[in-house]
Amino acid sequence: MKYDIKNIDLAVDGKRRIEWAEHDMPVLGLIQKRFQKERPLKGKRVAACLHVTAETANLVRTLKAGGADVFLVASNPLSTQDDIAASLVKDFEISVSAIRGEDKETYYRHIREAIEHKPNITMDDGADLVSTIHSEYPNQASDILGSMEETTTGVIRLRAMAKDGALKIPVIAVNDAKTKNLFDNRYGTGQSTVDGIIRATDILLAGKNVVVAGYGWCGRGFAMRCKGMGANVIITEVDPIKGIEAAMDGFRVMPMIEAARIGDLFCTLTGDINVIRREHFKVMKDGAIVANSGHFNVEIDIQALSKMSKSVKKGLREFVDGYELPNGRTVYLLAEGRLINLSAAEGHPASVMDMSFSTQALMAEWVVQQKGKLETRVYNVSEEVENWVATLKLQSMGLAIDELTEEQKRYLSSWEMGT
Repeated sequence: MKYDIKNIDLAVDGKRRIEWAEHDMPVLGLIQKRFQKERPLKGKRVAACLHVTAETANLVRTLKAGGADVFLVASNPLSTQDDIAASLVKDFEISVSAIRGEDKETYYRHIREAIEHKPNITMDDGADLVSTIHSEYPNQASDILGSMEETTTGVIRLRAMAKDGALKIPVIAVNDAKTKNLFDNRYGTGQSTVDGIIRATDILLAGKNVVVAGYGWCGRGFAMRCKGMGANVIITEVDPIKGIEAAMDGFRVMPMIEAARIGDLFCTLTGDINVIRREHFKVMKDGAIVANSGHFNVEIDIQALSKMSKSVKKGLREFVDGYELPNGRTVYLLAEGRLINLSAAEGHPASVMDMSFSTQALMAEWVVQQKGKLETRVYNVSEEVENWVATLKLQSMGLAIDELTEEQKRYLSSWEMGT
């Protein structure tokens, strides 16, 4: 077992948190029990590049229960929870190379260690693992049965690779599963982003002009939570359909250059680069707060902000840096532009990750079952897996829904019956 973590003595706190999260992940718990009996991943090596959190810990425990030899590394330098990493190593004997705040060199060294584990299955959160395999270890691609990708950013990158003919391994777009993006992205990101911003700043959202860049599922969730806390929410978009939807959901919609003049708090949730740029910083009011909840720290043009500032005050609070502009105004950047919900808070609640990680585990089993049959393209999660996970989640919540009668099934599958 290999590992590179901050401090093994943090394991006591980590185990407590892992077990607490486990209580709120009943669907994954059922899969873990079945995996222990059936061992569907026996003999398979898994490299997982994910946020090292209590919820992720329960996923990799499930993979190990299924017989997998797991190597876990961080998918973001600021998202690792060091006590969780310590517990996975000490209490569960899982290889982990992840240290909160690791520099870029260390981050990629850890990714290379995971690749040198010679995985048959990979799990990615942003596609850094898969892209490194393609650029530096192309000969290993043929040994990989499939890869699971669970972020919007990562799926965008991988679909672009597939389109260009550069993709060398089958990929499962777990992010695009309804049991993931409708819940994890909307409710998980929505709540945890608010949580991270408030922990970092201690601001009151009520009465603030909150500018939400991007009205995908993550943006919808964050906007909904801010509105519920009394904020005046403004949406910026590049997609006309989403722009209309935001307007009909009751939000103000305008270009970023207009929103930049009136916003008190800005948060990017787009998966794209330089969404907030020099021209926007120039017109922001004094005290404007800027945060990102997208996977990579590219959505805010931090380099431009640094160059145009006459001084930078680091560490005004733990996750707050102040950039004083030539006009005398100060813009506050949170968590160095990295994803605020995992940098300043604990990420998504376990209950919503229960569905995402259950889908992850089941698709790992699926790629093993499909050995030799998959093409090098991006696959969607099957409807069967989606419905199974959703049904069990409903049951765990003490809820039931109706079933179609035979008559209704016949009606829906026929074309003869009309008005």
